[in-house]
Amino acid sequence: MNEKGTERRIASVFLPSLPVERWWNLQRRTGRAVPDDAAVVLSADGPHGPVVHDLNDAARSAGVRRGARVVDMRALCPALQVVPANPAEDATALARLMFWARRWGPFSATDGDDGLVIDTTGVAHLFGGEEALLTDMQTRLARAGLTARVALAPTWGAAWGLARYGADRPVCRDLTDLHPLPVAALRLSGDTLLLLRRLGLRRIGDLANIPRLFLMRRFARAPAWDNPLTRLDQAMGHLAEPLAAPDPPPDFVAEARLAEPVFDPADWLPGLVAELAAKMARQDRGCRRLCLSVFRVNGHRGDIRVATAAPTREARHLLRLFDGRLEGLDPGFGFDLIRLAAEATEPLATTQVGLDGKADAALHLSRLVDRLVARFGADAIVRPVPVESHLPERSEGRAEPMLADPPPAPRPDRPLRIFAPPEEVRVLYAVPEGPPALFVWRRQRIAVTRHAGPERIAPEWWRDSPGTRLRDYFRIEDASGRRLWLYREGLPGDGRGGMPRWFVHGVFA
Repeated sequence: MNEKGTERRIASVFLPSLPVERWWNLQRRTGRAVPDDAAVVLSADGPHGPVVHDLNDAARSAGVRRGARVVDMRALCPALQVVPANPAEDATALARLMFWARRWGPFSATDGDDGLVIDTTGVAHLFGGEEALLTDMQTRLARAGLTARVALAPTWGAAWGLARYGADRPVCRDLTDLHPLPVAALRLSGDTLLLLRRLGLRRIGDLANIPRLFLMRRFARAPAWDNPLTRLDQAMGHLAEPLAAPDPPPDFVAEARLAEPVFDPADWLPGLVAELAAKMARQDRGCRRLCLSVFRVNGHRGDIRVATAAPTREARHLLRLFDGRLEGLDPGFGFDLIRLAAEATEPLATTQVGLDGKADAALHLSRLVDRLVARFGADAIVRPVPVESHLPERSEGRAEPMLADPPPAPRPDRPLRIFAPPEEVRVLYAVPEGPPALFVWRRQRIAVTRHAGPERIAPEWWRDSPGTRLRDYFRIEDASGRRLWLYREGLPGDGRGGMPRWFVHGVFA
């Protein structure tokens, strides 16, 4: 269980043939596809010459074994095609696949060089259940040309073992289901597995039933990642194993590596901002969030993040967002690396200035919001946002100004200034089915010269009490030209109270 009481669910994705399948897909995309029945292996350097790093099904059917010497496998299969492996590109492809896999959970990480681990806690219902979630994983990976074996369990270790050694039980809720699996499902090295087999411990259940004191003496000096007791506790949920999900790389980065440490990054910031803006301009992008990172000579790092209300790449404006923010950095013995990264970007095409030579007014507003937020903080600045309600006092809320949604457009039939709460007026003379002809508001006698309405607004029955009365709104104008928005609460004889009451709810500009 996590802190919210939700059972933790971890998905493990095992990609047993990622290198050769990635090479195979690349050949097809470049128009150099090989026959499906061709035996292909990827070779890597070994202690006594090239060895088989990965192989396809045709080579496996011909008796080729992973880890064997290529020269021996050529003697076994003369038609064998040997291609050099590229582990660096395979690792890069797996990292990209890790971020792509976050469609199934907010946190994911690579698991060795042949798998992924995804935290799917609380998201299975979005896919129709856990079985449907695993089916969606396998289907999407198959469309990408990758063979995958997936499993779901309460712990990382259990999911890892089930994905590789428990094909008949991909979904696990009772961790005792791990007992029939071999001890290799505990993520141990070959030497440790050999020792366990010599001790007669072939299944996880055998290991779990052995008194811990004997095993603690045997594996007292073993590292945690190769200790059978530690791995068993992690798989059974007795020992926590947090998932470290890396952040995606920034879209654009500008760096300044300094030969000598400096104590103030302000002199290098304009150049970094200009370089970053030029990179974004070449791809028609604008940033929404910037991060300035300074690295001290002792390894410590300090970050300053700023955000913008609208995408922009104007260097002068971005530079002003850091005004007054650099003083809080502790230089220690100096900074030797300064990095400016655009962590979030959006498309931003080049815009043309209007015929009158003036810029867009919305652009000036967004830059004003950026400067206010940079000076006072995001919590001190809010903006109106629309709320689903037909009652005027409930149809508008407040949110942070950095949200991408535009502010709601004002309605021409509603005043810009709304009173909260509405102010009650004393009616001296009323017109039937119309507004009051004469009323007192704020100790002033107001005579209505013109009016428009009524606009009837019923109460929200799902939120208001049963006795809430409807409203009839009128727009009125007095002899001085002042325009008010007032309403009558209730109707005569509606059975929900006495005589109707009148209120002023707003003033038109």
